[in-house]
Amino acid sequence: MPPYTSAQKTAIQQFTGFTSAKDSVAVKHLKSQNWNIEQAVDAYAGILTLFSMGQALPTKFLDNAKDEPDIIGVEGSMRYLADLGLSLDEPVVLAILTELNAPTMGELTREGFSDGWRQLRALNINDQKAALSNLRSSLSSPTQGLFRKTYRHTFRMALSPGQRSLPLETATEYFRLLLSPPSVKWSTPSTPWLDLWLEFLTTKWKKAISKDVWEQTGVFVQKSLEDESMGWWSEEGAWPSCLDEFVAFVKDRRGPDGDGEKAEGEEMEL
Repeated sequence: MPPYTSAQKTAIQQFTGFTSAKDSVAVKHLKSQNWNIEQAVDAYAGILTLFSMGQALPTKFLDNAKDEPDIIGVEGSMRYLADLGLSLDEPVVLAILTELNAPTMGELTREGFSDGWRQLRALNINDQKAALSNLRSSLSSPTQGLFRKTYRHTFRMALSPGQRSLPLETATEYFRLLLSPPSVKWSTPSTPWLDLWLEFLTTKWKKAISKDVWEQTGVFVQKSLEDESMGWWSEEGAWPSCLDEFVAFVKDRRGPDGDGEKAEGEEMEL
């Protein structure tokens, strides 16, 4: 290899690490982009190659390649997820759609797809499959940024055009998907939080779920997993009325002691 500066050598290593290309290919593209690593990777991969994952033509995933060349629609997304070996009922699908900045459920844009996978350093189908393991692991922790990001973005994706709240049936399905294994397990030794939450929503609340309720429920989940006794709860707090009523519902289920403590290994009855 001809002499290069330390910065250029680092750029070559990064390029080959991202793309698995040879050093000579890396040098060619880096020189053409004045040694800008991101621009060089884009030039090498190409937006269309990113869409096709280096294996097939973009039309494999584009539902309407002629009129909407920058959109992968629902059917195309399903074909793409199938190529990744995923089924639609896996919570990691929501994480992928979030990382790729999907505007709606099952729709991907050229920009979101290419930017998302580039940031994850996965420019071909094999690297993208390999990235699933890390995504699954991060999604199972309520303190990880990926879970919080996915949780918030799911609300946006799930909204139908013109909607500002999620129909209750839709919301409960996503609560169930995001708040049970292999995603975050919303349950503590004596409190089956998710079961109580779904029961409360369907038997007591019976209303659509607003963005505020959705997002504050995410906060509630994390706090209840940290302290199931709800020592952090205050009726003076700025919680949505839905969660105020849910806390009353849980306390009623717990009985007069109100601390959720049971004999070891004993769970609250549903």
